[in-house]
Formats: sequence, structure tokens, C-alpha cells
Amino acid sequence: MLRNLRQRATLTDIVVWGIGIFIGIMLIIGFYRAIFVPPYNAKYTYFTWADLIVKGLALGGVYALIAMGYTLVYGILRMINFAHSEVFMSGPFTAVFLANALANAGYYEKNPLLSLILVAALSITVSMTVAILLERVAYRPLRTAPRLVPLITAIGASFFLIYTFRGLYGSGIFAYPTIPALQGSWTLFGVFELYKTQVVVITFAVIMMFILFYIVQWTKIGKAMRAVSEDKEAAALMGIDVDRIIVFTFALGGASAGAAGILYALQFPVVNAFIGFVPGLKAFTAAVLGGIGSVPGAFLGAMILGVLESLGPNLFLDPLRINNPSQLKDAIAFLILVFILIFRPSGILGERMTQTKV
Repeated sequence: MLRNLRQRATLTDIVVWGIGIFIGIMLIIGFYRAIFVPPYNAKYTYFTWADLIVKGLALGGVYALIAMGYTLVYGILRMINFAHSEVFMSGPFTAVFLANALANAGYYEKNPLLSLILVAALSITVSMTVAILLERVAYRPLRTAPRLVPLITAIGASFFLIYTFRGLYGSGIFAYPTIPALQGSWTLFGVFELYKTQVVVITFAVIMMFILFYIVQWTKIGKAMRAVSEDKEAAALMGIDVDRIIVFTFALGGASAGAAGILYALQFPVVNAFIGFVPGLKAFTAAVLGGIGSVPGAFLGAMILGVLESLGPNLFLDPLRINNPSQLKDAIAFLILVFILIFRPSGILGERMTQTKV
């Protein structure tokens, strides 16, 4: 086995593995110092770590709903829809105007639940509509083209959507009003604070994951989606309307992205035309981490990514005496993507799915 590995390994492989192992060793050293070496082990209490984990789970919930769109479209068309980050942006960027109108009319205080439902419904509707139009205009004519062509088209569509919404709504930054009912926190054990917005985000993300998993696994249209994913031609011969299934897949991913936009706005209540870029890339990383094409994998990868992004600066970087480690939290997500592509390109659940299909 070692002889075959030596024969197949190139200089590039050795360098890449060496960089990965070096980074891994540095992370292990940082983790060991954060937990066992003073003064770092006394700097953060158990409740601080718990608070960071909950914050990471809430962030992972947003990434999970965005990642659903990536993984559903990839499962059907075997393409990465890089314009999905702008599908995510379109919903909350449109709904912010309704949210402010409801807040100015006093409905956010009188009927917070109904107001939140209306804002979420608008965000989901806009993102779903944009996703359907994206499939119909940009991707359907290129369905039989080489795989590189839809990828380039997706990048172009991404820029088109950014500057279209910027032209429609302006280049400024718009703030969501606060919901009084979701302000504050619950205190557990007398010292640990659990913020209401975090509970809402995590709960809704878990519910959405189960709904999407149920649709894909146990409904008639979900079976049709899996059939189209396996073989479009054979599915069409069996009487499945392939175009309708693909449109439904884009609509489902768009609805998930629109819901994610509102959850994102609950945590970071500021939107503009460029808010989709970084969350979209992180959601793509989460989809690859969990095994792109797998709904549970996307959810699992997003939660792991969210927790590592929240814990990483304090757990790995601060003990290494890196200045302002929180500024490097975005680098952690892309570092994880590099590690996954090097050591396990199929993702956490990707290989298991392949074995099941075989």
C-alpha cells in the first residue's frame, strides 16, 4: 500500500499534504494551550464555551438553509449554482421595506408573530421567484451544454442579480427593525444567557431540515426528484416531467434561501445588495463538508462549520498569540474547505450515499 502511494504521489501532492499536516499540527497546539495551559485555560469559562457553541449553532442554522439550495440543485443537475447566494440576498433585501412599513405602523409591537410571518412569506416568495426565473432563463437553455458553460453562466447571473437589485433598491444599507418580543434572553443556571433570537433560528432551521428531508425522501415528488437525479432520460421514459421536477427543485432551494435570509436578518439586521456573497460561500463550504447532494449532510456540515467558526478564533488562534483572532473567523471556513478537498473530497456523508446507491 505504501509502495503504491509513493508511486502515485506527485510533488504537488506531497506539498499539499505537508501544508495540511502543518496547519493541523498548529491547530492541535492551539487547542491544547486553550484547554490545558495557563493563562489561556482560565481566560474562558465553561459558560463562555457554551455561549460560543450556541452562537455557532445559530449561525450554522442559516448556513444550513442556504446550503440546502446548493445541494438540491447539485443533486438534480450536477452543477454548482453560484448565483444561489444572490437568490438568498434577494429575499431579505426586498422584505426589509415591508418590515420597516409594519414597524412604522406599529404592527411589530402589536402583532410580532403575524408581522414576522408576513415578512418571511415575502422573502420566501421573492427568493423562490428569482430561483425559478434563474432556472428558466439562464440554465434551461444550457442543460445539454458542457458542464463548464452553466458554471460560467451562474457566475454571470450572480453579478447580474447583484447589480439589478442594487439598481432597484439603491446602493445604501438598510436596517431591519427590532422585534420587541424577540429581544432579551433567558438565563439558565443563573449565569448562562440563551438569547431568544438564537433559539428561534436554531429551532426553525431544524424544522426546515426535517421538512425538506421529508419532501425528498417520502413524498411522490421527492421520489421523482431522486429518479431525475439518477437518470433524467430514464425518468422521462417512465412518465416523469423532468422540467417540472427541476423547476420544483429550484423553487424549493429558493424558498429555503428566502427563509435563511430572514433568520440571517434576525442575527445581523442590516442588508444590502452584497450580503449574499460571504454567507453563500460558507454555505457552499458546508455543503461540501457534509457531502454535496445530501440534505442531512448539508445540515450536518453547516452546523459543524458554524460551531468551528464561532469557537475557532478563541480555541485555536488566540492561544497561538495571533492579534485580533476574531477577524480571521472567515478564514476558518475556507481553511476547512481546503482540508475537505484534500483529505475527503466526498464529504462526511457523501461516500455513504454512494455506497447506498450502489
